[in-house]
Amino acid sequence: MTQLRTFLILAWLMVATILWMKWGEEKQPQPAAAPLATVQPQGMPVPTVAPPQAGAVPAAAGQPAAAPAAAAAAQPQVRVTLSNDVLRLVTDGASVRRAELLAYRTSRADDAPLVRLFDEDAKNFYVAQSGWASTQGAPNHDGGFVPEDTATDLKLADGAKDVSARFVWNGAGGVTIRRTYTLSRGQYAVKVRDEVVNRGTAPWTGHVYRYLSRVPHDYTRSMFNPETFAFSGGAWYSPEEKYQKRAYDAFLDDGKVDPIDKGDNVQGGWIALLQHYFFAGWIPQSDQRANYSLSADASGTQFGIAATGPQFTVAPNAQASTEATLWIGPKLPEQLAKQAEGFERTLDYGIFTILAEPIHWLLAKLHRITNNWGWAIVLLVLLLKLALYPLSAAQYKSMAKMRKFQPRIQQLKERYGEDKAKFQQAMLDLYKKEKINPAGGCLPILIQMPVFLALYWVLIESVELRQAPWMLWIQDLTARDPFFILPILNMAVMWFTQKLTPMVGVDPIQQRMFQFMPLIFGVMFAFFPAGLVLYWVTNGALGMIQQIWMMRRFGDKSEPAKA
Repeated sequence: MTQLRTFLILAWLMVATILWMKWGEEKQPQPAAAPLATVQPQGMPVPTVAPPQAGAVPAAAGQPAAAPAAAAAAQPQVRVTLSNDVLRLVTDGASVRRAELLAYRTSRADDAPLVRLFDEDAKNFYVAQSGWASTQGAPNHDGGFVPEDTATDLKLADGAKDVSARFVWNGAGGVTIRRTYTLSRGQYAVKVRDEVVNRGTAPWTGHVYRYLSRVPHDYTRSMFNPETFAFSGGAWYSPEEKYQKRAYDAFLDDGKVDPIDKGDNVQGGWIALLQHYFFAGWIPQSDQRANYSLSADASGTQFGIAATGPQFTVAPNAQASTEATLWIGPKLPEQLAKQAEGFERTLDYGIFTILAEPIHWLLAKLHRITNNWGWAIVLLVLLLKLALYPLSAAQYKSMAKMRKFQPRIQQLKERYGEDKAKFQQAMLDLYKKEKINPAGGCLPILIQMPVFLALYWVLIESVELRQAPWMLWIQDLTARDPFFILPILNMAVMWFTQKLTPMVGVDPIQQRMFQFMPLIFGVMFAFFPAGLVLYWVTNGALGMIQQIWMMRRFGDKSEPAKA
């Protein structure tokens, strides 16, 4: 009875947890745009981006006060398209204004549009910017850079390892800043290198800044759209404070931007704006320091994150350089881990990270064997069942004993009638005398629940499983079963398993609750990703087969115990 009660508590707890994830708080409606509120880190001004106007191309604004923007903005902004085999971006030297992921489409249809991460459309506005601030003149995020070459469509050539787009800014004082964007084959990491050369007669002082700004998608919470439950917001990393994040609705506190705690003078870190499956992030040069800051308009329409610095003083006839990596692409853990310390944490599993990361790693290994994510999930269940076999054996031994003594417990129930306290005490005395552990099967259930929830986050967060087919009618493991076959199979498996489970000492109300569980889970799983339901059906079916075999092995081999 204790075992059944424990299962009921855990089952209802899981239902409550999933309902919380499914019906979490709705996004606030977006009021009209208002001026940006920004954080100024230690003397290094942060650029701000004006909220885009409907029907117009958003333009950068708010040049740092110390920098003369007029000269830079007066130069024409020539755009260059830079492409390798997986990424195509459009840049004017100061900003990456458009980025398309060539290996990902918005749906499984062959003619579906490519996933566009950066966009100038007012509704989907998302850009990466980088500029310089100096009282002596510098190119900023408004412009100033011009292409060095006449070609405006640069593609990775066959057999080439990388392709580059080069821009230059020539200042009035003899200072030149040359910027190079480099894309390597198969990489979503864009190398952005700035070289400052001072051919003038006076020292030049300026600092570099890197910035991400976007208008987040305004999703309505939907049981059919797992994208609405992935983390969306700013993230940053420092070797001292490690991975930190903040949802967009937490950027503002009483109308002001809540600053990043200990975001000053960071070395060896990175900044990013995260979303479902894909994201963008700046990784400053690892041996150079920067100040991290957030920005947001008062209405919560547009948000940004910046890494400002370092500052350079370049003597006459001297030069300096700084390089950063701009990631524009999917959350691929193996590639992310190679970019910077902690960068793989952008694959955000929330509170289930400690379990989700090894599950994702194991699934990836199994996928190499099966070349199918659905069968990889099935193999994952098999491995978990093997690992939990000793605990399951103990559970079934306990269940066999309980079945053996069920007639005796029924006699105790009849003897004590409505005196539940005496009945409970007599039953506990019997368990103690016969060495029956009614909680012997709880541990496998306790382990399965967090694994189930961790797998949920792996399925909705891992881009490798995005639009991945299993077989026949399941052509997308991250979407719900279109014909509800797996949820129905799950109901059947749960119902049959119940028939094998002894209802020893369970009162009628608890029995009815237990009998409703297949229906509750069946309805709930109808809206879950098919991969998750496949995991639960496989786990339940194997558990049922294991229970039948165990009951034959450990079942009654003698006459029932007498009163």
